[in-house]
This record gives sequence, structure tokens and C-alpha cells, in this order.
Amino acid sequence: MTDLLYSDTEDALRDSVRRVLTDRCPPSVVVTAYDVAPADFSGVWKTVAAELGLAGLLVPESLGGAGASTREAAVVMEEIGRAAAPMPYLSSAVLATVALLRAGDTGTVPALAEGAATGALVVPLSTAPDAAITGVRRTADGLTGRVTSVAGAHEADVLVVPVAGPDGLELHTVRSDAAGVTVTPVLSLDMTRPIADVEFAGAASTRVDGGDAAAAVTEALQCGAVLLASEQLGVAQWCLETTVAYVKERRQFGRAVGSYQAIKHRLADLWLEVGAALSAARYAADAYARGDDDTAIAAAVAQSYCSDVAVHAAEECIQLHGGLGMTWEYPAHLYLKRAKADQLALGVPSRHRARLADLVGLPVS
Repeated sequence: MTDLLYSDTEDALRDSVRRVLTDRCPPSVVVTAYDVAPADFSGVWKTVAAELGLAGLLVPESLGGAGASTREAAVVMEEIGRAAAPMPYLSSAVLATVALLRAGDTGTVPALAEGAATGALVVPLSTAPDAAITGVRRTADGLTGRVTSVAGAHEADVLVVPVAGPDGLELHTVRSDAAGVTVTPVLSLDMTRPIADVEFAGAASTRVDGGDAAAAVTEALQCGAVLLASEQLGVAQWCLETTVAYVKERRQFGRAVGSYQAIKHRLADLWLEVGAALSAARYAADAYARGDDDTAIAAAVAQSYCSDVAVHAAEECIQLHGGLGMTWEYPAHLYLKRAKADQLALGVPSRHRARLADLVGLPVS
């Protein structure tokens, strides 16, 4: 049965993650991701991945993971969204790990699960779950081709590469420091989730032969879309809670600005949107965890809705903070950048709405 309430275990997991991110990733530290020489956040990732064991949440116990589900992973993604935390959880613990799991890999996954290595799925971050994956080419000299805007590639130890082989799509693993591999960081709107272009020029690789590569990549993107909605929910929750607290304290003309009816109406509307986003994201994570036939529909609903809610919440946060919200020192801009970047990741909302219409048999004019 569907249960959208958080369990005691999930609440305890949330508390653990929030304590670490509050201590290690306050806004004053996160903003250094935009410095000319960006700060190194690998220590935070190692704490979350290895010490808390969160990199292996989606990995079976037989492969060194926690044997948990997307319900628990969704809680982690919510907290990452609330902190706008710069860590490769989505790119490594979700996209790369799920692709390898579904393809039957047993060699690389344990290292990813224990946090000993970090992975990245070499597809553009904008790739939707129903998009066609062409991949790089496999030649006699090795892998050849270029993929742009890959999330987490610059910090990855292992690149999980969809490859166009003679008999269809294949899945290969490549060491990021191997000969013939060039990873070039790209300036992006949200530098807390860095992207890079990856080029292969005769790079040696290891093929993962245990399953259907096309289905594995699609499954990884589907799982990523489900969990990205939870991150967007976390962004929206932070923006709403922070803005409500601010308008209660900020005074103009002898009264709190939150007492003005226009402000109340805007925040009441946003509260309803965030509440609906919570239901959509939570249901998508639960449906995926149960292997429900409704998962694709739930994912499309969650992504098409939560993307826009996160952006709206961030915009309202900046506007209702007035001049303070426009300053570099105040963290609101971090959340707007994360929300806008997430809106473009794994398919834009209009793409998911079109997919939803197709899934439920609605004609698209």
C-alpha cells in the first residue's frame, strides 16, 4: 500500500544528514563554489558517502550497500536541496550507480557504494528519461567521441559511458584519468553542481555485459528524475520557511511586512504549491521503491510540477526579502541558481508534461 508518511527510520536519516550539512555546508561555505579557485568539497562528500554510508543506499547488501530504496534516497535529496549542497550524490550514487546495477555490474558498484570511488554517467545533464541515447563510438582504437555538460564528470573516478556499438547501445566503464580521456570543466549557472565536457580519443574501456544497456541508462535517468523532484522540494521548502521567518521579523512603517495582506496571499499560495510538491515528490519516490506500474506517470507528474515550484519559491524568496535578497552575501541566490539548473536537468517541465500526456493517452495539440 502507498504510504507517503515518513517512517521513524527516514526521520532519523534526515536528522543525520541535516546535522552534517548544517555543520559542513553552511551558505558561507557553499558560496565559495563560485570563487575563482573553488573550494574543495570532497571531504564533505566522503563524510556523507563513506561515514554515513549514503552512497550505497540504492545498492543491495550483497554488493556492499544498504539495500534501501528511493524513499530513503529521496530524504537525502531533500536535505541536499535544503542546503544547496555541492556534492555528487545525484551523479554518482544515483545515475552512475543505478545504470551499473541495472546492467549487471558487480565490479565497480561496491567501490561506489562504500564511497571509495565516485562515478558519473556520461550523458548530458539535460537528458530526459525518454530521450534517445546515441553515446560515443567504439572503434578498433577504443572509445571515440565527445559528450557535453556531464554532471559530476570532473570529480568522478569512474566514467559510466553509453557506447554506440555495432549491435546497439553498450555500457562501458572508463577511468577518468585514463589515456585518451579529457574532462574539461564548464562554467554553469549552478556551480554547486559542476558540469564538464568529456572527450574520448581512443580511450580503453571495460564493457559491462550483464544486461540491456539501453534499458539500464533509461532506468538510471528515470530514477534520477524521481529523486531530482525531492531535491527541488527541499529547495522550495527552504525558500518558503526562510521567507516566512523573514517577513515576520522585517518591519516597515511600524509593522511586520508579513502582516500586509498582499504578502500573506503570496505566501499562502506558495505554501499550497510546496505542499502539493511534497505529495508529488513523495509519491514518485514511493512508487519507484515499490516497482509500481504507475512509476513513469508519477515521475512525469513530479518533475513537471516540482521544477516550476522550486523556481517560483526561489523567486518569491528573493523578491520578498527586498534588497537583502539581491545581495551576494545572502544565500537566496544559491537556491535560485539550483532551482533553475534543476529545472533544465533530466528533461524540462514541458518535456515531462508531453511525456505524461502520452503515458495517459491524452492527445497533444
